Amino acid sequence: MAINIVLFEPEIPPNTGNIARTCAATGSSLHLIKPLGFSIDDKHLKRAGLDYWDLLDLHVYENIDELFDRYKEAKFFFGTTKGKHFYTDVKYEEDCFIVFGKETAGLPKRIHNEYQESCIRIPMVENERARSLNLSNSVNIILYEALRQTGFVNLV
Repeated sequence: MAINIVLFEPEIPPNTGNIARTCAATGSSLHLIKPLGFSIDDKHLKRAGLDYWDLLDLHVYENIDELFDRYKEAKFFFGTTKGKHFYTDVKYEEDCFIVFGKETAGLPKRIHNEYQESCIRIPMVENERARSLNLSNSVNIILYEALRQTGFVNLV
């Protein structure tokens, strides 16, 4: 039982490497949706993840529909600046999926439309220049709230 982190078309290797390291250290699974903006063998990706890669439960999908088809019964949340709810307002469950969009464009409009009630956001100041937090920081903030709510299972 674990929290599942999903990166939709990630573009920046160090972000994905940092997230991979966090997933490995928390026993969370990492799911990557293609196309990726880098090779999984990228040296910057490996460096950011340090020597945690063998601890990581990693899954790669051709597209987001492949993920949805494989986990039809799962609970999904979508981290986005356009979310209706704060990330602290929802109830996370073990084995839920938390999906994050690509660094430059976020999640597709289709996701916002189809999953409006499952879209969550991190509160920030209202300023057009402060559009969003760094992807790896956002994942860490929301992942640790999900882990807290589920009792930090298997963490010491």
